[in-house]
Formats: sequence, structure tokens, C-alpha cells
Amino acid sequence: MDDLRSLDFDVQIAADVTEAARLLSAVPADRRVALVDPRFVGHVHALRLGLTDPRFPAATVPGALTAQPEARPALVRALSATAAAVGAGAPTGATTATVTDRTVPGRLAATMDAAGTAVQRPELGSLVAAVPADDSARTTAQSAVDAVDEEAVRLRSAVKAHDGFFTTFFISPYSRYIARWCARRGLTPNQVTTASLLTALIAAGSAATGTRGGYIAAGLLLLFSFVLDCTDGQLARYSLQYSTMGAWLDATFDRAKEYAYYAGLALGAARGGDDVWALALGAMVLQACRHVIDFSFNEANHDAVANSSPTAALSDRLDSVGWTVWLRRMIVLPIGERWAMIAVLTAVTTPRIVFYALLIGCAFAACYTTAGRLLRSLTRKAERTDRAARALADLADSGPVAQIVAARGPRIGGAWSAPVIALVGAGALIAAATQQPFGSVQMIFAAVFYAICSGIAVARPLKGALDWLVPPIFRAAEYCTILVLAARSDVPGALPAAFGLVSAVAYHHYDTVYRIRGGTGAPPQWLVRVIGGHEGRTLVVAVLAAVLTQHSAFTVALTALAVAVALVVLVESIRFWVSSKAPAVHDEGEPA
Repeated sequence: MDDLRSLDFDVQIAADVTEAARLLSAVPADRRVALVDPRFVGHVHALRLGLTDPRFPAATVPGALTAQPEARPALVRALSATAAAVGAGAPTGATTATVTDRTVPGRLAATMDAAGTAVQRPELGSLVAAVPADDSARTTAQSAVDAVDEEAVRLRSAVKAHDGFFTTFFISPYSRYIARWCARRGLTPNQVTTASLLTALIAAGSAATGTRGGYIAAGLLLLFSFVLDCTDGQLARYSLQYSTMGAWLDATFDRAKEYAYYAGLALGAARGGDDVWALALGAMVLQACRHVIDFSFNEANHDAVANSSPTAALSDRLDSVGWTVWLRRMIVLPIGERWAMIAVLTAVTTPRIVFYALLIGCAFAACYTTAGRLLRSLTRKAERTDRAARALADLADSGPVAQIVAARGPRIGGAWSAPVIALVGAGALIAAATQQPFGSVQMIFAAVFYAICSGIAVARPLKGALDWLVPPIFRAAEYCTILVLAARSDVPGALPAAFGLVSAVAYHHYDTVYRIRGGTGAPPQWLVRVIGGHEGRTLVVAVLAAVLTQHSAFTVALTALAVAVALVVLVESIRFWVSSKAPAVHDEGEPA
């Protein structure tokens, strides 16, 4: 009973199922309830995992079952269905109910599952959760409880199961203790996430000073920001403080920190007479395109069936060789390795070298991962679902022009038609941006051709083997066009303005991914139409480049466009996530 009270449950006891149902009905409808066998023997953290995780409507461990408000009707129906089979001597109600029949929680969970309400069963690992049938079994279970260091298990399970080499061996060994320190002082993951953002912004400010001392401070602060970035997730797992807002903050703040730091480095370099804005924007574009390749491929194969790819089988075999796992995790340059490289190079070299290293490293990682995904796609035999096609269409971010072309234009068949058409349009667009003189009307024609190709590419459901390439092609076309036109304009401030525009648009694209991952679908169509879609924004930038070729007008126009897109996207995004009932999305830690 004390263990349950330590988890903030109000414990009441019922003599049978009928009384349990009565007590449960007296609990306010907006509260979680739980049923626990009074003979339960186990660790407190096993109960915490089973009864307090906010991500799941219903969950169970041996001897205990919980239901959040949305799952309580299913629990009441299961109680009614189970009462006849179990008879008297069942659970309790109020906020926590105790049962005298050890099979009741399990039977209730099975009944709820069968009726269509999923009941989560967390992995307990070495933790104990049991309902002994006699004194001998109780003694054995208690010995098993005493043999396990519960706090050590809890700390270990707070660490993400599959993380990068640098994070696993250089951050997590001590950041988990920072997470525990925060939990014992009542700090929340969102507060730690915010502290990580503020630290990174201070690091960006230090880099913007352009001094060696500022660069050293920036590198150290960036590393500390990453420590806090790891701590917030570990704190969420340690104390099970998951939330929709927390998942969104953690995901979006990572992008904000990295982009702000790039801008800080560019400002610092400018103070020293070195203009690296094009490199900073190039690094951001490359990183964003890498991410959309990952997102697009994963969504395309989220629920694909009949996967028989020999490439995937080879990867599974390599997973059994430990050193290959770490090598493959390192060469994709995940956030830990990437930030460590940025921090060290900032402290000892120059911003230009930092960006060169980033571009080379990210380009290699992008080639490696894309090649692997291409091989998997070409060698697998799978049927993609309507859900996957819808997700790819949402990730494409097609605006009004592309939607009109898709609805009224030709529908070209063929297994590879969508990515080929998208690539033709993107190639023509980028070729015009790089080859035609800045301000040439040919750029507008190329943008129109790109918009038409974009509509034709998405006219049919994106279910082909390589159709997951369509969103990355669109991202690369839009971002690179803005980068090239700003760089070739030779207008003061154009590249920083372009950096701001790409940042705002990239936020919209990341926000789309997080909504799809949360199971709430893409942003509303009105938002996509208002900000033009990828082809509409590209056409607007092309027109601005052709019309505003004198003085600072192009810079002012890019800045105004960036501000407009940022305001619309941020306001709608914040409104959605603050009010959203979407489930939190967090990576799991190690099994307890």
C-alpha cells in the first residue's frame, strides 16, 4: 500500500468485483484508476512503469492494471464481463483498487485487449512484479526483489536504448545522474529542455563575438547544451514525465539550437572579415535534406508488408557484430558526434573550417544512408499502404499550383515516374539558378516548369519503390534555389535573409514530420496554401530575383517573406501543440 501511495495513488480496498466496480464509478471521470492485487510482490519502479506512464490509455504488469480516463469505459465493461467468471473476491476502486484474486488484473487486461482497447505491457527486464500463490513463492519473489538494485536499474533504463557512440560513452554515463538530481528537486523535462536551448543561444552569442575566447566558450557551452539535451529525455524516462508538449519542444529546440549556432558562427566570421553565410546556409540545407530522407523513407516503410530485402537481411547480420553497429552509427554523424565535432573545431579552428567539416561529413553521411535506402528499396518486395502514400503526400508539401496540376494535369504511370519527374523539374530549376544570369526571366520559366513537374509527380498515389525520394527532391530544390539565388545576387544581406527564410520553411517541414509521427496528420491545408507550398515559394523567390535586382530590395523582400512564413507557421504550430491531444513521442530507454 505504501508503494502505491508513494506513486500518488489514493488506495481503497474492495472485497469483490461488485464493490470494485462501485468504487471505480465514484472516482471522477478525469482521473486515472488502477487495480492491484494485495499479494503483489515487486519493485516500486515496476509499478511505476505499469501504472503511471502517461503515454498509454491502459497498461498492466503482473498483478496490476491501470486505465486512464479514455480507457475507463473499457475497464468497466471488462469488470462486468469478468465478474461472472471470477465471482466474488475481486479488485478495489477509488483511485487504486486492490484485488483478492490474483488472476483478476490479467483477465481484465486480456478482456480489454480482446474488445479492442490496447493494453501496454512494459518490459520489466530484471525488475520483479509477481503475485505469489503461497508463502514459499512469496519468499522466493521477495528474495528476487532484494537481489536487484532497483535504483541502478531505473538509472540504466533512463538511457535511450539505441544511441550514438559519443552519447553512449561520453555523455550518458553521467547525464543520467544529472537527470536523477533534477527529478529529486522537482524539475521537469520541459524546464531542462528550455535550459538546453538557452545555453545553446548563449553559445551562439559567444561564437558571434568572433574572438578566440568567444569561440572556446561557445564550444564548451554547446557541449553543455548537448548534455542538457540528453538529460531532458533521461529525466522523462526516469520519472515517466512524458508529454505532448515535451516531445514537441525537444524536437523543435534541437533544430533551433543548431541553426542559431550556425548563424552565430557566421556572424563571428563576419566580424573577422570572412563571409561564410553561404557555407552556413549550405550546412543547414544539407542537414535538413538528410533528415527528410530519413523521415520520408521511414514513413514510406512504416507499415509496409512482405519485406524481403537482402540488404535489410545483411544489415541484421551485421548487427550481431558489435563493432559494426557502433561504426555505422558514427559514420551517419548523429547529433552527438556532429555537435562534438562542431564544438571542438569551433574552439581550436575557424568558422570556415567548421562549416567545411560539416559539409564534408554530412555529405558523406547522406551518401551512405541514401545508398543503403536505395538498395533496400530496389531489392525488397513490399506493398506500400494508403497510409504511407498519404504521409509521403503530406511530406511533399504541395501548394495550390501543384495541387491544380495534380488534379487536372496528366497522370503518368510507371514504377519510377514520380521521382524521375520530380528530379527533372528540380534539375531544371537548379540549373537555371546556377547557369542563368541573376535577374534573368529564364529563372521564372524554370520555376513554372518545376511547379508543373511537381504537380505531375504527386498526381498518382506515392506507392512506388522509390517514391519516398519525392519529398527530399522537393526540399533540395527549394532550399538550394534560395541558397544559389541569394549567393549569386551579390546584394548585401541577401544570404542572411535567405538563411532566415530557409529556417522558417524548414521549421514547417519538421513540424509536419512531428505531427505525422504523433498520429495527428499533417498541418491543415489552409496553412500549406497560405505559405504557398514548396513550388509556390520557389516561384515567388524566382520572381523576386528577376524583378528586384537593384540595391537592397531583394534582401528586404526575402526578409519580409521569411518573417511572414515564420509568423504564420509558428502561430499555428504553437496553437496546435499547446491544445493537441496527440500522444507524446519519445524514444524508449533500455528495458528495465
